[in-house]
Amino acid sequence: MTDPQWTDLLRVLAGQRIEPTPVGLIVDSPWLPGWAGMSMLDYFADESCWLEANLRACRRFPEVWFLPGFWAEYGMCTEPSAFGAKCIFPEREFPFAEKLLDRHAQIQRLKKPNCRSDGLLPLVVKRLERARPKIEAAGHRIRFAVSRGPMNIASYLLGHTEFLEGIKTEPEWTHRLLALVTDFIVDWLRYQAERFDSIDGVLVLDDLVGFVGLADFQSFALPYLTQIFGAVQVSIKALHNDAHGLLTARHLRAMGANLFNFSFEHSLPQIRALAGEGVILLGNIPPRDVLAQGTPDEVRRSAAEALASLPDRRWLILSAGGGTPPGVPSENLDALVAAR
Repeated sequence: MTDPQWTDLLRVLAGQRIEPTPVGLIVDSPWLPGWAGMSMLDYFADESCWLEANLRACRRFPEVWFLPGFWAEYGMCTEPSAFGAKCIFPEREFPFAEKLLDRHAQIQRLKKPNCRSDGLLPLVVKRLERARPKIEAAGHRIRFAVSRGPMNIASYLLGHTEFLEGIKTEPEWTHRLLALVTDFIVDWLRYQAERFDSIDGVLVLDDLVGFVGLADFQSFALPYLTQIFGAVQVSIKALHNDAHGLLTARHLRAMGANLFNFSFEHSLPQIRALAGEGVILLGNIPPRDVLAQGTPDEVRRSAAEALASLPDRRWLILSAGGGTPPGVPSENLDALVAAR
């Protein structure tokens, strides 16, 4: 994000209404490589391809706030790789991490990774360090420390089904795993903030928190997210959960988050009522069916409906109800910007 964009984001956080309504998008490997005309593997393996894709998007859509901006990630492999998970990188498909554990008792063999040296994490930091001069020469800065969330990472280590079953059948082991992963995330976010003095935000992404009920959310999600959001002193504390998000919205203040990207299946008024004032809502256009597969007219209509549903547009950034999916054409992003 540029300095003026970041200043405006802080104004949104302060409750100032900005006209026109800001447009922001969470963008990373699902959308950028295909849009920029390169293979996914080239995007991950060649830092010049990665940088050019990001710079090209910023030049093409100067009105859009790209969040977190210049995200040096390796798909879902980034954090699990530090624990030793095997990572698979197809040429033109999403990378994925194979699960590391066969049963809950094996959690005891895990040790907290060193975020300075383990897995793909040092490559993330080195990529940002090498690209930083060109990023700043283009008028942007590295604003966010980013990590997948504790339940998300734990589910990749143990398996999604096994992790969710373990909440009920192996609660002690599940807490032990989440505590370890959370300590690691705290280290990882703090290390990013240490390496880049321009960071003034964190972005945590965890859809698994939307798969549990109230009691399990309060026990297995809320304490760990609260620890994470309290670990780094920054202005913006963003959470992405585009699974079921009503419980999450209700607990945003308790966990310390002040920006929420949620599922388009929840309306803006519904999430505002649960989250309260003071929390920035990032949404709420259907990502796949409208933003990626719809026409520009459908994008404009969906944006108009979303804006009309929430007359008080303080603490609002118009966006997709989730991350930016593969296949979003430029003309649809143009329509989204024009609709604000």
